[in-house]
Amino acid sequence: MPRDASPEDSPPGSLAATREAYDGAADAYARLFRDSLRDSPLDRAMLGVFAEAVRVGGGGRVADLGCGPGHVTAYLAGSGMRTDDVFGVDASPAMIALAHQAYPELQFAVGSMTGLIIADGSLAGVLSRWSIIHTPPPELPAVIAEFTRVLAPGGHLLLGFSASDGAAEPTQVFDHAVAPAYRWWPDHLSALLSAAGLVEVARMIREPLPTDRRPFKEVHLLARKASTRTP
Repeated sequence: MPRDASPEDSPPGSLAATREAYDGAADAYARLFRDSLRDSPLDRAMLGVFAEAVRVGGGGRVADLGCGPGHVTAYLAGSGMRTDDVFGVDASPAMIALAHQAYPELQFAVGSMTGLIIADGSLAGVLSRWSIIHTPPPELPAVIAEFTRVLAPGGHLLLGFSASDGAAEPTQVFDHAVAPAYRWWPDHLSALLSAAGLVEVARMIREPLPTDRRPFKEVHLLARKASTRTP
C-alpha cells in the first residue's frame, strides 16, 4: 500500500502552487473529466496497449502518477490488471480524497513526482497522463529520472501530453484553467526519455477533435526501461 507523503515530503515551489490550485478545483475537475475516456477511443486504445505491455512483461505493480480523482486508475484496474497491483498518486490531497471516495477498492496516496515514496525498480508500469504538463522545463528531467528509478528493468512508461507547434519551439506555455502549463514537442520528450534510460517503443499522435477544449495535438509516448537480462 503506498503511503501519503508527510509534510517534509511536500513539493517545493511550482509544484506546491499547482497542488494548491488543484485542491481548489478538485470537485469541478472530477465532474468534468469523470467520463472523459468514454468518448476517446484512441486514448483507451493506448491505455490498453500499455496494460498489455505490462502483462506481456510479466505483470506487476503499476502506478498512475498524477491520478487526479482516480478515473483513469480505475480504468486500468478494469483492463485486466489485478486490482491490488494498480494504485494512484497525486500531489493534491483533495483529489486523493475524491479518488478514495469514488473508488474505495483501489489504493491512492498523496505524493510528488519529484520525490516518489516508491522503492527503486519496484514497478512494472508507470502511467503519467497529462501530469507532466505543469512541470517547468528545467525540472522535467528530474521527474523523468524518478519514473526511471521506480521502474523495474523491462518496465513500461506511458506518457501523455499536449504537443507544441514544432521542433523550433520544443516547449510552449499555454493557457490552462488551473495552473501554468506546458506543451512539448514529441521528439524532444523522446530524447529526454532516452537520456534517462528509457527507449521509445511507440507513439500515438491524435489530431484535435471538434469537442476538444484546446486545438492541440495530443500525444502518447510508450517507452521501456532497458532490461538487464541477457537476451
